[in-house]
Amino acid sequence: MKLELIPQIKHVDSEQFFLLAGPCAIEGEDMAMRIAEKVVSITDRYKIPYVFKGSFKKANRSRIDSFTGIGDEKALKILEKVSKTFEVPTVTDIHEIADAELAAAYVDVLQIPAFLVRQTDLVVAAAATGKVVNLKKGQFMSPESMQHAAQKVMDSNNEQVMITDRGTMFGYQDMIVDFRGIPTMKQYAPVVLDVTHSLQQPNQSSGITGGRPEMIETIARAGIATGVDGIFIETHFDPKNAKSDGANMLDLSLLDGLLERLSRLRSTVVSL
Repeated sequence: MKLELIPQIKHVDSEQFFLLAGPCAIEGEDMAMRIAEKVVSITDRYKIPYVFKGSFKKANRSRIDSFTGIGDEKALKILEKVSKTFEVPTVTDIHEIADAELAAAYVDVLQIPAFLVRQTDLVVAAAATGKVVNLKKGQFMSPESMQHAAQKVMDSNNEQVMITDRGTMFGYQDMIVDFRGIPTMKQYAPVVLDVTHSLQQPNQSSGITGGRPEMIETIARAGIATGVDGIFIETHFDPKNAKSDGANMLDLSLLDGLLERLSRLRSTVVSL
């Protein structure tokens, strides 16, 4: 990963993978600060470059009564406070063209959701802000097709682009990671593996997305072994009561042990 893409990132001399981690959605200031403080303490110990993740709003919900956010600017100001307090960069999703300029005033990385990664106007709007653009691979797209998505950013005079794999639809209610896609997409841009979304079980009859968090370490280990540049993990101190995507989140209490083991695995992979 070209860590210089994100000037604010710490431990730029690290040979570690870098980490995008945080809650699915910003539910309030206290929870965001609590999660950020814990993750920063862990990543500092292992010298893992860290970007705090939190969605300022959730637009792609299964049901109309699902949680979508606490207010756009309120959530963005919380992301800004996290960045200033802990001196880490931040990343958030955008869903509409107008979101690009709005969010760019507060965060360092703009993330294009998987469902929207083929929306040219949205990708170009994100690129035009000059921020780093993180493109989630569509569940319906091949690794090879992500070359064109990345090229849209670069053709918009922005070389700061990375690709995140979040699994591919396998039937109606499951996701699967095809690890052959990692080296393929690394030809186009730095590649992140979204471990927790890859374990979602969408389209449940309840309208609430399920997940298999017990498989988080398995998928993360495979990603490190395959050579991903970064790992993406949604984490919360109380996943069962998280307002979005709790079913596939990592309990925050488990993050330290996971990152310690992944760090050791990364060291082995790098030395080979």
